[in-house]
Amino acid sequence: MELRVENASCGYDGKAVLENVSLSLRQGEIVCILGPNGIGKTTIFRSVLGFLKLIGGQITLDGVPKEKISQKDFSRSVGYVPQGHEPPFPYSVSDVVVMGRAAHLRSFESPGIHEYRIADRVMELLGISYLRDKIYTQVSGGERQMVLIARALAQNPKLLVMDEPTANLDFGNQIHVLECIRGLMGSGLGVLMTTHNPDHAFLCCDRVILLTKDKEVLEGTVDEIVTEENLRRAYGVEVKITETVGRDGNIIRSCVPMLDT
Repeated sequence: MELRVENASCGYDGKAVLENVSLSLRQGEIVCILGPNGIGKTTIFRSVLGFLKLIGGQITLDGVPKEKISQKDFSRSVGYVPQGHEPPFPYSVSDVVVMGRAAHLRSFESPGIHEYRIADRVMELLGISYLRDKIYTQVSGGERQMVLIARALAQNPKLLVMDEPTANLDFGNQIHVLECIRGLMGSGLGVLMTTHNPDHAFLCCDRVILLTKDKEVLEGTVDEIVTEENLRRAYGVEVKITETVGRDGNIIRSCVPMLDT
């Protein structure tokens, strides 16, 4: 399955925030969107998911224009993990995960044993079965993010859109979530994610879309796009890309800001 955004103009009330944006996402790959605050990363996601109407351009799923696909059918193929989520009632973690099955239920149909079994399998896959009966609003930020991923996976989507999945997480939980995302790719799922940290692209992504301060859209492999010059253009800061040998002998790259001392 492939999701394509072609020459899209995205924005609010008819005023474009970004113009001529093109990107694609296929199963089995991770695509990362990088760029400074306010540049329009979340706006792209809201447009892809149908929360915002495109000002121009087209979105297709396996070649079919999105406007010809019902929202329910689209949700069966494309899952969404927001930056954060605060439910209005103190649901259990299990109930939050089961909410991901809504796209597969008829109107007013309640989830049954089958849906809860799927939720249990997804929680076991992500290693959060111990949270099953806990209150969602009372678990930690890192655990809550894993629950949101589980809810999206319960939809059984082919593609997953993740808006800053490591936002507000401590260093350890960021790495745990990134390891989870990399594992999802191995299962054949396609992931489109945003992040503020270029290191995340080095750790788990195949391709990168970098939005610069001048609203250029740079797209390519991680090595092609995440360069010192491109990061300077995007963020207005000087960085040095360094290399470290990992435990398995592979080279791990990271970005170091060049601060004045």
